[in-house]
Amino acid sequence: MKCSVIPSARLLVDHLMANGIKDIVISPGSRSAPLVLSFTTNPFFRCYSIVDERCAAFFALGMSQNQGKPVALVCTSGSAVLNYYPGISEAYYSTIPLIAISADRPPYKIDIGDGQTIRQTGVFSHHVGYAANLKIDVSHAQNTIQAFAPELLLASQETVQHYNAKEIEQALTTALEKSLPVHINIPFEEPLYGVVDLEENNKVSPVIVNNQQGTQNLLEQFMPVWKKAKRKMILVGVNKPDKAQQHFLEILANDPSVLVFTETTSNLHHPHFFPSIDSIIFPIEKSKHKEDRFQELQPDLLLTFGGLIVSKKVKAFLRKYKPKHHWHVDKTRATDTFFSLSHHFKLDIDYFLAQLTQDYQNTTSSYFEHWHAVKNKYEVQRNAFLETIPFSDFLVFEKVQGSIPKNYQLHLSNSSTVRYAQLFDCEASLSVFCNRGTSGIDGSVSTAIGASIYHHTPTLLITGDLSFFYDSNGLWNKYIRNDFRIVLLNNAGGGIFRILPGKEDSDGFQTFFETTHQMTAAKLCEQYGFEYSQVHNSATLEVALNSFYKKGSQPKLLEV
Repeated sequence: MKCSVIPSARLLVDHLMANGIKDIVISPGSRSAPLVLSFTTNPFFRCYSIVDERCAAFFALGMSQNQGKPVALVCTSGSAVLNYYPGISEAYYSTIPLIAISADRPPYKIDIGDGQTIRQTGVFSHHVGYAANLKIDVSHAQNTIQAFAPELLLASQETVQHYNAKEIEQALTTALEKSLPVHINIPFEEPLYGVVDLEENNKVSPVIVNNQQGTQNLLEQFMPVWKKAKRKMILVGVNKPDKAQQHFLEILANDPSVLVFTETTSNLHHPHFFPSIDSIIFPIEKSKHKEDRFQELQPDLLLTFGGLIVSKKVKAFLRKYKPKHHWHVDKTRATDTFFSLSHHFKLDIDYFLAQLTQDYQNTTSSYFEHWHAVKNKYEVQRNAFLETIPFSDFLVFEKVQGSIPKNYQLHLSNSSTVRYAQLFDCEASLSVFCNRGTSGIDGSVSTAIGASIYHHTPTLLITGDLSFFYDSNGLWNKYIRNDFRIVLLNNAGGGIFRILPGKEDSDGFQTFFETTHQMTAAKLCEQYGFEYSQVHNSATLEVALNSFYKKGSQPKLLEV
């Protein structure tokens, strides 16, 4: 086993090994050579080469999202680092523990005109849990340091090593404890390619992660508030599949005073849940007595958990018709999305729900009965509507979503795609994901491919055309499984902008908002080795879907 002769590179390798961080996503470059040589020659690590740093960050994000474990990124200095930013910001708002490692030029070579040199210190400071900026090793390239910055040699290598170790430990503790992205920036002086043979790694202890639960006594302090409320709304955002949550929520869903609103990305299903929030709110907006109807829906108590909410309508509703109490449950942070947060329970959601449902007694109310009837009426009207409409985005999504085999991992791109998914029933065995941290269209292809690497069943990405073509570099790697599938809904532009109010008054709408185009994915599929098919109507779509999920020797893309 070989490792770089530069101490800080070896130190970082030792710390990642001690904490069981095996997956390293590497983008090419020279300044990062000490890291690349150390990781790729060490059998402990699983290394992946992704050329485009923006794609690399989302690829790693998908891997981390799927496994619930940190994944490390490695890149060279300069603008390469900045290309990580979209993926890091998504990880920050989605609480995904990426470890972004950037090689840097020595501090005395910053802002003097050297190439591939920018101010990397703290470059992600607003969107990482911790930024570790390591000191340059003074035992390496001493003659060069003496020539350009002799004052650095006043510190001993032991002092530098101690400082760097503390910085790495703090970064990894933050990633593991708070599930947030972190940045580790390491300056290297040339020569960069020297390696030594190692019999064993330095002994480094893993970081100590604090997983203790809070001590809030829910039953004594908060249960009276819960029992008194006649209209209780539970709203679940982005959420990994979890059977324990399902069990507890089923108990609550049988309470006539409780409405459980879920989204497709919530991964929760029950006949008493309300999986299509907009389907309840939109008809109220159009009714003659909307003020009365919204007041009937307004909860006394709102309980939220999970990540960010897709529905803009429920945000607008709850911001205007505020609950008397809003409780949010999350171990690390609470977002006051509805400007009404009254209490943040810093607890694991299963722990919270276990206490809430202990010896549970229902509350007399007509809240559920009334709105469940509204939901059933909507579903009848929706099915009747689908029988009458022509070939369109809405009809296509109903057919595609209904075709997905059981137990698939489903990734949805932003932004119209995930909104269409909200309007239709989703097979309960699917694991559904979407990058809703920043809700950008960048990175959906890369994220889905990264998430598929270790998943035990096939992965399907449903994407719009702008999102797909924007991240087409995500196909530029050798890690795409043969059971990976993409359904590309190509309506020749940003279709979601067509429904925005006021678009008719915008000059250049098609060019600057909708961004119409005539591209197809045929040539990309040929270039990247995908089996490609294209359909233009309902009949050919149904035929194509019959064979689309069958095993093959290539990944497949179906363009609609």
